Amino acid sequence: MTLTTARTEALERSPRPAAGKGAGPRRRSRRRWVWGLLIALAMAVSVLASGIGTEQVVKGGGSEFLEFFGAALQPRLDGEFLLLTATAALTTLAYAVLGTALSLVIGIVGGVLGSQVWWWSNRRRSAVGWGLARAALVVPRGIHEVVWGLFFLAIFGLDPIVAVLAIGIPFGAVTAKVFAELLDETSRKPYIALLGGGAGRRSAILYGLLPPAMGDLLSYGFYRFECAIRSAAILGLVGAGGLGFQLALSFQALRYEEIWTLLYALILLSVAADYWSSRVRARRSGDRGLALRHDPVLAGSLLFGAVLIGLSVWWVGLDLATLWSGQVWESGMGLLAQAWPPHLAEGGMTGLLELAGVTVAMSILAVMVAFAGGALLAIPAAGRRSSRSRIGRAGQGLSRMASKLVLVILRAIPAPVWALLLLFVLYPGIVPGALALGVYTMGVLGRLMAETTENLDDRPLRALRAQGASGAQVLCYGVLPAAVPRFVAYGLYRWEVTVRDTVVVGVVGAGGLGLLLDHQLASFDYGGAFTTLAALIILTFAVDLTSAALRRALR
Repeated sequence: MTLTTARTEALERSPRPAAGKGAGPRRRSRRRWVWGLLIALAMAVSVLASGIGTEQVVKGGGSEFLEFFGAALQPRLDGEFLLLTATAALTTLAYAVLGTALSLVIGIVGGVLGSQVWWWSNRRRSAVGWGLARAALVVPRGIHEVVWGLFFLAIFGLDPIVAVLAIGIPFGAVTAKVFAELLDETSRKPYIALLGGGAGRRSAILYGLLPPAMGDLLSYGFYRFECAIRSAAILGLVGAGGLGFQLALSFQALRYEEIWTLLYALILLSVAADYWSSRVRARRSGDRGLALRHDPVLAGSLLFGAVLIGLSVWWVGLDLATLWSGQVWESGMGLLAQAWPPHLAEGGMTGLLELAGVTVAMSILAVMVAFAGGALLAIPAAGRRSSRSRIGRAGQGLSRMASKLVLVILRAIPAPVWALLLLFVLYPGIVPGALALGVYTMGVLGRLMAETTENLDDRPLRALRAQGASGAQVLCYGVLPAAVPRFVAYGLYRWEVTVRDTVVVGVVGAGGLGLLLDHQLASFDYGGAFTTLAALIILTFAVDLTSAALRRALR
């Protein structure tokens, strides 16, 4: 969260308390040691809670596991199934496009209203208005899209509006938060100049603030589109249609060849979205935010996106009139009546706290796996050249391509699919859920870490090479010291997301609040589900606060 200009100037003018020489660094050092010990303790407790070393975790079934991956070389490619796969892929793409469009609308409106700069010109109501705007985004952001999907499924039935709303609402809240921070970090000089010239706040933001921020806003919007494809596939697993629905059917019948055909289609969609997004991100820069008409990539992307929205509406048969149907409103009010008053599950508050602890332990194990694997894959994926020979550079090029492909595959396959695969060899519980989330998050973290490594300042690295340092020495003394702090920040950010994602692996008996919520929804216990969902939201934001404190301590 950024401070306003006036507040920043006040802070800079305020006197600072005197301190002994070196007192600040010593306090920071002690604080880091304390947080480091707490992190190590949390990891140890999470490992013990998972049952590793004390309970039987592996059940065998390695032959089925190998059989499944062996089928990757023999996917089903007959015309009938390829047509079915193409149809399902287009449905998944359409849901992702429409969900992203809705999230961008919510994100732009909520981002402006949630930014400090919007309230800057009226200080009397700035704190209240800004606080209310940010608070309105808290609950939508804290509920996973699968939960939204199950809620809307109970109201609308099997209607395309379910997937669109389930993606658009939570993604819109997240996008609004990011957009607000981007607007607050944008230079306010044009905005202030327009206000000084008599322009209203809306006009000043439209012409003075949005244009310089447009590059970053577009970049993040395309990133959300990549995420929406994976979310659309996950929603298919709970009945929304598309590739996820076909994957669920093929998993039930154990038709491995069909599963791989569907997975290849999902990976292809993810690769295409990743390529499109990377092209747009490569074009963005602070001084080119206005030049959409002069940039064929950005202008063409916007035009193509508008065409995709129209085609997606036609493909899924989206009818917005469904939202105003009297029957829908009756179903919604009936559902809310069943959810009130909320009540605790059989174990009471003690049981709820225990399940919350299991959820936290699962998320910590998942981030441990993701961080270790992502860091190992990010270094070769970044493609920083350290070899002087042609053979060495060729090897590094192949390693980069292979690492990037592995990361794309890891994040293209949704966590519930990884969880179902792991059930071939592991007993239901925390371990398969944590590994599934860890493998999926590894793909996301690895990409973020690779981009961080690619964007490092080359001058210190060139200086090390000029002094005769080897590639390993440049990595250890030049790359890692500069990149690891950002790696840790990304790891903490993904921990926040992983807590919410524990809901999607409840279907494999992973335990925690996600499994309880799955059972309650399956038994139509909406009062209990309301309480569990509230507990999950509170837990999510407790983790957010802990993560923010950790990031401040480690700076």
